[in-house]
Amino acid sequence: MLRGVYLPRTADSVAFAMTTYGTPLLVLAATGSPGLTGLAFALEWLPRLGAFVVAGTLVDRLGTAQVFRAACVLRALVVLTAALLLVVHGTRALAEVIVMVLAPVSGVLTEFSYVAAETAGGEASRTVRGRAHQVQSALLGIDQSAMLAGPVVSGLLLEYGGPAVMLGMLAGFSLLAAALSPRQRHNPIGSTSEKIGLRAGWLTLRSLPGLAWLVGGLLASNVAIGLLQAAMPVIVVTELGRSSSDAGLIWSAAALASLLAVTAARRAIDRWGLWPVGTASAAIAATATLAVAQADSYSGYLLLIAALMAGEGGLTVVLRTMRSHLIPPSVFGSTLAVTILLLLLPFPAAGLLVAVVPPSDLGIAVTGAALLQALGLAIAFTRLRRLPDPPDLPLREEPIAHAHHHTGRATGPRPLPDHH
Repeated sequence: MLRGVYLPRTADSVAFAMTTYGTPLLVLAATGSPGLTGLAFALEWLPRLGAFVVAGTLVDRLGTAQVFRAACVLRALVVLTAALLLVVHGTRALAEVIVMVLAPVSGVLTEFSYVAAETAGGEASRTVRGRAHQVQSALLGIDQSAMLAGPVVSGLLLEYGGPAVMLGMLAGFSLLAAALSPRQRHNPIGSTSEKIGLRAGWLTLRSLPGLAWLVGGLLASNVAIGLLQAAMPVIVVTELGRSSSDAGLIWSAAALASLLAVTAARRAIDRWGLWPVGTASAAIAATATLAVAQADSYSGYLLLIAALMAGEGGLTVVLRTMRSHLIPPSVFGSTLAVTILLLLLPFPAAGLLVAVVPPSDLGIAVTGAALLQALGLAIAFTRLRRLPDPPDLPLREEPIAHAHHHTGRATGPRPLPDHH
């Protein structure tokens, strides 16, 4: 599993983080325009949302290894071409065109590799049954570590080596991921099957009430998280008078807290089961968000958002474990794409809300989002505990050995995401 799943996931996650956080830095360095930087960010993310659906369909048709390898190789070629053009043709106008085209193309290819890698992770989880949550925790830990390192690496390479060096490193990680492409074989179901696409993914999600309720609760939670992500620069810089680097530090601390929470959740699920850990994580996240709405100091925001993302880290382990267990392999890619789309929808909406709400009123908006988050998570976990327990998931507070005695095999649960 190390060679077939974890190593390619690590290389691709670093490439993902460098693409996501390095591209805006590259655009700013090449153009010197904050406006074009914001436009590049939008151009990078809007096609990504649509790419999820197509990527899920292709993974279901062709299998994970083929889609993953093709996406990584194409991303490397696109990035290397951009680096070469930036070196050979150094004019400002052409550089602006190159980086503005690079943003959406690299973003789309990155989502294709992510969906393929996530589907391979789901297949790996199904093969180990009782340790599925451990596999998902390890994958989430890889993603979070890459999110911590990717922005730093991109910034350092761009500052001390220039755009070509940064893009060359990004291409190198993409090619490494392709060379280590997953050995976990997701069997394609063929182009003649009708069980492919957005409709198939939506119908599958509706047929799995446990997963549907959890996604619904996390959708409500992401309204609050998206609003905080969009509003934090305004709150920290405008309202608190701190620097933009201070605003970034809040999310670096939050990523570290989430990474630690993922490790703790893995052990806690082994001991207490999926639902108790999920319920506790939801309570931590909702309580922290409600407290954030009342915070009035930088240290308060730093600590409370770290607590919020720690709770979200535990919830992501629960989501990924359930997702890997409950979604049929034949439509995993399509259903994964639907869940990711749903969970990302609040983020652009949060950005629009911050654009129209005066900074002085953001606290009221955060309070409303926090109440929605608390209500959504409470309803979701109340309904989840009333549903019949799916097989092979240690949902209740039950020792693993005891569950093994009754089922004849070890039990295990199901990010994500992933906010991805």
